[in-house]
This record gives sequence, C-alpha cells and structure tokens, in this order.
Amino acid sequence: MSSQAFERAQMVLRGCERLLVITGAGISTGSGIDDYRDEAGRWKRPQPVTHQDFMASAHWRQRYWARSQVGFPQFMRASPNAAHRALADWESTGRMRGLITQNVDRLHQSAGHRAVLDLHGRLDQVVCTACGSVLQRSAVQSWLQRHNPELSDAPFAAAPDGDADVVLDDVARVRVPDCQRCGGVLKPHVVFFGDSVPRSVVDKAYGWVDDADALLVVGSSLMVYSSFRFVRRAHQRGLPILAVNRGATRADDMLLVKLDDDCENVLPQLELGARTTGRRSRGVH
Repeated sequence: MSSQAFERAQMVLRGCERLLVITGAGISTGSGIDDYRDEAGRWKRPQPVTHQDFMASAHWRQRYWARSQVGFPQFMRASPNAAHRALADWESTGRMRGLITQNVDRLHQSAGHRAVLDLHGRLDQVVCTACGSVLQRSAVQSWLQRHNPELSDAPFAAAPDGDADVVLDDVARVRVPDCQRCGGVLKPHVVFFGDSVPRSVVDKAYGWVDDADALLVVGSSLMVYSSFRFVRRAHQRGLPILAVNRGATRADDMLLVKLDDDCENVLPQLELGARTTGRRSRGVH
C-alpha cells in the first residue's frame, strides 16, 4: 500500500456524506474464518455445494450437514476484529448510507453495526424450503449432535462459512433434520452457490447505491456477480469507488484508488468525514 494511494483514499472519505460499503470474506479472515479465493481470485479449494445439488440429492444434504455439524461450533466462536469495529465506528459518525456484506457470519452486527444488509443470508438461522419456517441454527445443531454423536469427536480442518474438511466413513448413515412443522427440507438460511439473492434484497441494495455518494469495497475480489453488479451500478453513476483488498478484484478497472493490504491494517487508520472536535449522534441517513 503506497502512501500516495492512502492519502488519496483518505481525501475521498473525508468528503463523504453517504458512504456505502460492500464487504467480503477478506474482512473476516482476521477473525479466523477462511476465505474461498486466493489473491488472483482463483478458487483455493473445491467449490462448495450448490443449491441444486443440495435440494436434489439426499447424499449431498447428508454430506453438508455432517460437515456443518463439525465445523459450525468453531465458526460461531469467531469474534469481530479491528476492521469490523472500525466500520461500526464509522457508522456512528452518521456519514454512512449502509453496509452490504457477502458474509454470513454476522460479525458486523456483533461489532455494533446496525445498517447491515446480509446479501447472502445468515448462517445462524435455518429455513424450511417448503413452508418457510425459520429456526435458530443452534437448535438444529443440538438435534444433529444428538442424532449423530459419532461425529462429535471427528478430527477436522475448518473451512469457509462453517464448513469442515472431515473424513466420513459412511455418509449414508448421517441423519439429517427435517422441518418439524411440515416435513420439508431444511437448509441454512443462506444463498448457496447456484441460487439467487432474493429480489427484495437486490432492490434494497440498488437503492442504497443510488443514494450513496461514494462506494468502498472491503475484502472482496467481487468475482461473484451478486456483489459485482452493485459496483457496476456505482460506476455507471459516476461515484468514486475505492477498495481495500489483498490481490485482484473484478472491478480493478473501475477503481479510483485501491489499497492492497489487509483490512485490519488499513481501516483503523482511515477516517470517515472531516476531522471534528466532537462526534455526531449515532445513526445513518
């Protein structure tokens, strides 16, 4: 990260009144949650289960829930890091339009951030794909542990989004929870690869872009279209677009300035809005 790029980014941020932030997996790696892609934007591991496979195949549901049963507890122990806390502090200045996150870890909310749009859902909930009932993931975790006790002591390596690399002797023996209300298929309340972000969420995000005066991308390569479209919209509107990210992004040719460094290093050093002797009241426009 050059000092010239840092000063240019700081100049833009000090002039913002309605900053919109988009965050990705890179902001949570400092909290111990692994990401999917390397600095060139390539997959670091096999692509996760798709929505189509999960819904069509009992085998894939057994595989998913077995791995999630093992990996979920460690995922939920993650805590906000300095980058999450810096953005929550920025919100308190009253100069943020909102924050759109691709992450499902709710660490922004844990850091105290209020105006957050969970673009890809939240892993702490489970939804019935038939009747729409929403359950707390902790209740489903208890069910899994009671019905698959042999997995409790299985050695594993943590993977992104509560997944885990674990050797399963016989996936067919894994018991999978169904909806207690209607018997439907339960899935985590997240947008799997191959699925679509709900239209209402997309429309709200576009509205935030249209009401912003600048856009900051934090910890995302923007390789998935679900987030890249909002950057493209901002570019079409002529907004200044900044990024704090290790490595390449899909929007590099749209960026006014890019800080190629870790989020935890950069965000606490930046200031949103002009220097003042006091603080504005907490809230967003």
